Amino acid sequence: MYKYDGLLVHQEYDELGAIEIVETDGVRALHFGTHPRQSSMLLKAPNELHSKYVRAMMAWLLFKEQPENVLMIGVGGGLLSKYLLYQFPECQIKAIEFRQAIVKIARRFFALPIDSRLKVKIGDGAHYIKQQSQQMSEQHDLIMIDAFDDEGMADTMQGINLFSACKELLTDEGLLVINLWGTKNELFRQLTWEMGTTFNWKLLFLPVRGRGNVIAIAFAEGVDIFSMKTLRARARQLDEQYQIEFIDFIKDIKRNNGSVLSRVIKA
Repeated sequence: MYKYDGLLVHQEYDELGAIEIVETDGVRALHFGTHPRQSSMLLKAPNELHSKYVRAMMAWLLFKEQPENVLMIGVGGGLLSKYLLYQFPECQIKAIEFRQAIVKIARRFFALPIDSRLKVKIGDGAHYIKQQSQQMSEQHDLIMIDAFDDEGMADTMQGINLFSACKELLTDEGLLVINLWGTKNELFRQLTWEMGTTFNWKLLFLPVRGRGNVIAIAFAEGVDIFSMKTLRARARQLDEQYQIEFIDFIKDIKRNNGSVLSRVIKA
């Protein structure tokens, strides 16, 4: 059976709707009953990052050498978690996923490994962040949020209270990375204001070329200001090391951040 211009290899339903796996031209993709891909993997290179927006979510590497304690909201196909485990042997990851079925799909179809460094918890990511920020039982040097459903960004992944809780959970030099949807202008402006107010406008936006996604990176108060010269040199090194377009990322960050750029990057 063909669907979304590819071969439908698996379909199931949970209480939130359809979960589908479709393969097209050597790419395996996760769908939630609609045409947009939620995750995608190149079958001949399963440990690489295929999706443009997921590669863009790695732009934090421009500002931090490696993660130690990662909180990830939204598992999807598990490709980002798998990549971090593969590239950074010392990092510990806690991933929160709302749908139990998605975790099983990630392991079966996208080779998300069972690894002692990865702990997956089923639950509401926003609730978990707010609860943990009150207990302060653990802090993270990197928080990554990629929580979408079949209609777009999850409604719970916004608000001053959520971003304040994220800030509480970050170490002094921690980063928050979140996948936003930039085409809904009113919502995007609201989220920009909420994040900017919370993080004293120490944040940057990276639009994903050819997509509606915008990756936002917010910086804890202890993060130093970076020089553009240093970042360009680091982008060249990262581009070669990871085969990810970091040189383009730094160009797009400079082009799309106006006055807030100086709060994070100096000329």
